[in-house]
Amino acid sequence: MKFKKHRLSIRCLILSVLLPVMQTHAQTLIEVRLDSADILIGEQTTLHLTITTDTDRHVYWPLPDDQLMPGVEMLSLSQPDSTVTDRKLTIRQDILVTSFDSMLYLLPPFRVIDGTDTAYSSRVALKVSTLPVDTDHPEEFFDIKDVWKPPFVLADYYPLIFGIIIALTLLFLIWYAVKRLRSNRSLVPFKRAEPPLPPHDEAIQELDRIKHKKLWQQGRYKEYHTQITDALRHYLSRRYTFNAMEMTSHEILEVLREKNNDRTAYDTLRQILYLADFVKFAKLYPLPDENSLSMSNAYLFVDQTKPEEVSPPPAVDPDGEETEMKYKPDSDTHIKGGVR
Repeated sequence: MKFKKHRLSIRCLILSVLLPVMQTHAQTLIEVRLDSADILIGEQTTLHLTITTDTDRHVYWPLPDDQLMPGVEMLSLSQPDSTVTDRKLTIRQDILVTSFDSMLYLLPPFRVIDGTDTAYSSRVALKVSTLPVDTDHPEEFFDIKDVWKPPFVLADYYPLIFGIIIALTLLFLIWYAVKRLRSNRSLVPFKRAEPPLPPHDEAIQELDRIKHKKLWQQGRYKEYHTQITDALRHYLSRRYTFNAMEMTSHEILEVLREKNNDRTAYDTLRQILYLADFVKFAKLYPLPDENSLSMSNAYLFVDQTKPEEVSPPPAVDPDGEETEMKYKPDSDTHIKGGVR
């Protein structure tokens, strides 16, 4: 009976000594896990290291530089990643390992120093296997495999494609520039917009076009006189800046009276407009002389109302004497007939 009491007292003493130590170690835990515990020679696997401790404790875990143990090499080491949950600090770190010797490795435990205490992890096994060898036929062996061709990816050839396109473009531009310069032409292939013709020149060209159609000779009297009056209306709109296209014949004559005091030009235009109105609205069939007179008076009206030519100033020769610049009138001016 006394012996049993003595044993109980000894157990209580041991528990009283070990309990603080167990609590100290229980505050810091370290866990080790392998992605794959069975690899071939040269393959890689990741070892996950997880440390759990209180947030108010400072822990330190020493790691080897290049080998976990002889035969197991460390390739890379990730940065520690820490999270806090319910006053618990969890630290995670990954170690990429490999081996080039086939055997079963029992990795040494990792340790975490918690102040004056040290906690150890459990040991994990890593099996490194080699390729099977046919020992019955040692003379048979496989040759080195050919280099594998990578898959075709168009994006890999973008620099080459764009380089060729740019080079061809530059060569074409150089060839084009040399060709244009040798032929004494501008490098720009587009024609510059030519300035519009003066109103009287444009009107003369339009009357020439109408005359060459020979409309009234084909019995198309209305179309003939309509085109003549439209050409003159357009000329008046540009020459005197009023909307003659939307005015009646009477309104046009009234505006012309205000802008031009030439009675002869007024009468010339009146003959053309009034005859055209009779042909268009009264279905009058004019005589051949009347058709010719309208065309002649149209040329005459444009000539009577066009702006006057301004003589250029006399040129001065190197000796200081003025030389007279003679003006030669245009020989193609159309002045035909008169007001009827």
